Amino acid sequence: MAVNGFLHTRDGNIYNGNGEKILLRGVGLGNWLLPEGYMWKFYKFCDRPRRIEDLIRQLVGEEKADQFWREFRNHYISEGDIACISREGFNSVRLPVNYRVIQDAETGRLIADGIKLVDRVVNWCTKYGLYVILDLHGAPGGQTGTNIDDSENDLPELFMDEDNQKRTVQLWYELADHYKDNTTIGGFDLLNEPLPQWFSQYNNKVMPLYKRIKDAIRRVDAKHMIILEGVHWSTDWSIFEELSAQVFDHNYMLQFHKYWSNPDAESIEPYLVMGKELKIPIYMGEGGENNKEWYTGIFQMYEDLNISWNFWVWKKLDTNNSPCSIIMPENWHRIMDYSDGKVQADRKLAWSILKEYLANIRFEKCCYNKAVVDSILRRIPLRIPAEYYGYRGRNVDFYVKTPSADQAGLRKSDQTGLCFINNKGTLNFKHYGGEEKKENEKLYLEIREGDWYTYTFHSEKNYLSRIVLKVAATKPGTRLRIGINNILFISDIDGMEAYEEIMEQKIVLDGYTNRIKLSCEEGCLKLFWVNLM
Repeated sequence: MAVNGFLHTRDGNIYNGNGEKILLRGVGLGNWLLPEGYMWKFYKFCDRPRRIEDLIRQLVGEEKADQFWREFRNHYISEGDIACISREGFNSVRLPVNYRVIQDAETGRLIADGIKLVDRVVNWCTKYGLYVILDLHGAPGGQTGTNIDDSENDLPELFMDEDNQKRTVQLWYELADHYKDNTTIGGFDLLNEPLPQWFSQYNNKVMPLYKRIKDAIRRVDAKHMIILEGVHWSTDWSIFEELSAQVFDHNYMLQFHKYWSNPDAESIEPYLVMGKELKIPIYMGEGGENNKEWYTGIFQMYEDLNISWNFWVWKKLDTNNSPCSIIMPENWHRIMDYSDGKVQADRKLAWSILKEYLANIRFEKCCYNKAVVDSILRRIPLRIPAEYYGYRGRNVDFYVKTPSADQAGLRKSDQTGLCFINNKGTLNFKHYGGEEKKENEKLYLEIREGDWYTYTFHSEKNYLSRIVLKVAATKPGTRLRIGINNILFISDIDGMEAYEEIMEQKIVLDGYTNRIKLSCEEGCLKLFWVNLM
C-alpha cells in the first residue's frame, strides 16, 4: 500500500491524490496519548489521564513516574504496531491526542517532545502506506465534561470558557501549519464526541466553534479534509441541520460513532439520509468493544453502504475483543486495588509491577488476536451468523418471494425470514466485555423455496477448502443449494444438522473478495450460521 496524495471529498465519496475512490478502513490508537482507565482495568477513581498520572506518582514517586511515562509513550505504539496494521490490510489509523501532551499551556504553541511522538507515528504510517486521522480527543477545558477527554472538573469547560476555545482554535492552527504539506495526514477530526446529552444546553456552541477552527486551519492549509462529529457521543447530528442551507467547507465529512446496537441500516438511517442530502461522505469513526460475531456483521455493513470506518481500539490490557492484548502483569491486581483505594502502596513492589507492564506493552510481547482482525475484515476462516447477509438490498444481496412481517427486531425493512428460536427473546448487542456466545443460535434465517441470500467474505489465500453450515429442514424433501464462483453444491437436508461440504478439489477464488449464495430449491430450511475455511 501507499499514500497517494491528499484525501479530498467529492459527491459523497473520498478520493486520493490520484483521483481514486477509497474507503477509510482503520483502527484507533487509543490509550496511547490519552490513557483511558478501563483499558488499564481501572473502573472507579482512575478513569482518565490526570488521575492515572496521579496514581503512578503516588505509587512510585515523581522521578519514577516521569520515567514510566517516557517509556510508556515511547513503546505503547511502535513501528511493529504500524507495520502489522498495514500488513493486515487496513489503510488508516485514527490517532487520538490529549492537548496537554502537545500544547504548551502558556504560549499555546506545540510542545516539541509531544509533537515528535505524533510525527514518529506519522512517519511510520508514511512508510507503511497508512493515512492518519488526527483526532483531538481531549481539548483544552474538555469538550465532554467526562473522563474520555481528561476533564478536570467533570464539566465541558471548553464551551464554558472563551480562553479554552481560543486555545483550541490556536492548537488546530498550529497543527495545520505543522502538517500542511504532509499527505499522510488524511484529515483533521476537530473534536471527539462533544457534549453528552446532559450538557445539551451548550449544543448551540459547537458549530460556531467548528467554523472558527475551520477558518484558522484554512488560513494555512487549504488541502486537508476536515471531519466533524455530532454531539452526544457523536451520535446526534441535529447540530448539522443548517449545513444543507450553507456551505461549511469544500472538503469535509461527517462522523458518527456506533457501539452495542443493532447492526442494521435502520439504526444509522439519519446519517445515510444526511450524507445523501449534503452529497458528502460519512465516517464511522469509532465502533468496537463487542464480540467477534457483531464485528462480522457491522463492518461489512459499512463496506456495503459505502461508509468509511475505524475500529476502536487496537490495543488494551488483557482483552479478547481487540487485536492486541497486553499480558496482565502477575500482580496487577495489587495496582487495581490501590487505584480503588483498597490498599496502601508498597513502592518497591509497585515499581516492579509497572516495569513488567512497560515490558508487556511492546507489540512483540502482546498476544495477537488474529481472529478479531479476521472478523472485522470478514476474512476466512470465520463464522458468519445467518442474519449478516449482504446489505446492498433486495435483488442484489437477497431475494424473498413472500415478504415476512418483522419477528426479530433486526433488519426490519428487509422483510426477510429472521426469527427468534421458539419465537421469543430480545436482541441485546451490548457485549462490553467481549464474551462470546457459545453458538449464535438466538436467531435463525428461514429460507423458503425460491428465496436466496448472499454472504460476502474475503480471503488471503486463493482457494476455499471447507464449508460448514448449521441448518434445519422444516419440510420433508428440503434441498439446499450453495453457489460460489459458478460451482454448485446441492444437498438434501433432513432435520437439524451441521451440513458440511469438504471439497475434494479446492474451489479457486476470484480474488480477495468473494460471495457465497445460499438458496432453497425445495421445501423450507432454517439457517443459523455459515462457516468458511
